[in-house]
Amino acid sequence: MVFPVAFSATLNFTGAGSLRCRFRKGLSPVARLFGTDGVRGLAGRDLTASLTLELSIAAARVLAATDGDRRPLAVVGRDPRASGEFLEAAVVAGLASTGVDVVKVGVLPTPAVAYLTGALGADFGVMLSASHNPAPDNGIKFFARGGQKLEDSLEEEIEGMLGVPSTPAVGDAVGRVTESHDGAERYTQHVLDSLPHRLDGLKVVMDCAHGAASTVAPEALRRAGAEVIAIGDRPDGHNINQGCGSTSLGSLQEAVRLHGADAGIANDGDADRCLAVDSEGNVVDGDQILAILATEAKEAGRLEKDTLVVTVMSNLGLKLAMAREGVAVVETAVGDRYVLEEMKRGGFGLGGEQSGHVILLDHATTGDGLLTGLHLLAAMAHRGQGLAELAKVMTRLPQILINVPDVDRSKAAESEELAAAVRKAEAELGETGRVLIRPSGTEPKVRVMVEAPEQEQAAAVAERLAGVVRTALG
Repeated sequence: MVFPVAFSATLNFTGAGSLRCRFRKGLSPVARLFGTDGVRGLAGRDLTASLTLELSIAAARVLAATDGDRRPLAVVGRDPRASGEFLEAAVVAGLASTGVDVVKVGVLPTPAVAYLTGALGADFGVMLSASHNPAPDNGIKFFARGGQKLEDSLEEEIEGMLGVPSTPAVGDAVGRVTESHDGAERYTQHVLDSLPHRLDGLKVVMDCAHGAASTVAPEALRRAGAEVIAIGDRPDGHNINQGCGSTSLGSLQEAVRLHGADAGIANDGDADRCLAVDSEGNVVDGDQILAILATEAKEAGRLEKDTLVVTVMSNLGLKLAMAREGVAVVETAVGDRYVLEEMKRGGFGLGGEQSGHVILLDHATTGDGLLTGLHLLAAMAHRGQGLAELAKVMTRLPQILINVPDVDRSKAAESEELAAAVRKAEAELGETGRVLIRPSGTEPKVRVMVEAPEQEQAAAVAERLAGVVRTALG
């Protein structure tokens, strides 16, 4: 299957941050400051204090409500990166100078800031984080009223306000700044209230990635009944995601085996994603987590429309497993924002990505690593089975991914030679395999992905298609 997704490329402009330029078939490039998950870059160079200040002022002009005499309210949170301190100051200054009251909630997970935006009745929320990126990077993302992710149109409106002169608030109109010290407790209680079963009897290693999860995750698991060994829970501003968390599972695997734990849970720096390992240290990825949660929810009558939303990169084994379980699968382009859009459009309650972004829409407006881990462990406790046994609900098909460099990615959708080769491969694989051709979003290369029942077959088909890509697009 050829899937011509939107391309994106990163363009660096002095003083303008890391700009993304999206290309869509038939359209001219349009430079955008916002990427698929807010604005990110090297803190102090790409994401500067001045840019952050300007973004905050622009966001306030777009997102702040003007209902009568009530002053607009914004919630501001961050992960533990050292640069978050000066960026937070810039955000707060920008918002207050436009007449927005600010509640600083400190270091908390991204989904906690989204939740508190809704729970506190704020007009919008601001989160400072670069998620799974290294510590020198940082980012800024905005949530609309209710903790909802911004639509493209709102991001474009914010960008359009950059550099537009505005009248600052003066006197009594200046926004006031307060700190909230119960945000962690409110969020923790919220995720605990969502659990269908307690975790009594489970021994769990929790890897917080030296990130935002450190403030809430170990305590939440303990209050849910689990015995918890916490690792990656000593953030110092510079060690976030460093050899730990969902992007580096070695420490978690070792700790699970060392402590004889039933399972290990890993979040990333801002705790919006979750991966797991079983008692033997084997990785349970996002696809397997989704399969377990979907099966559990369907049997309990909690799976809306008996449907799971995934991306085109989810393993075919997940889709085959869901078919056996009577669960419909809806596919989207890669990116949790597209999963969320489809969930809202179709009225579905569960969706996510292989990377561990899992959205439980009944309880969260965005991917939530702590919430996901708790519900995964609750399924273990309810069934009295280990994670390895639960993960058997699906069988991962061998997957081969080949990146073909130095080709004209723009020709991928129009090449009849490539289309014919894909049709031949799909006929060869039948219903037990699949082909995905994806132009890179940032480089002159095309990704060839093949899944098949056997590793050797997947590799052979992928190599053959990669050769066609080189010939047809080179």
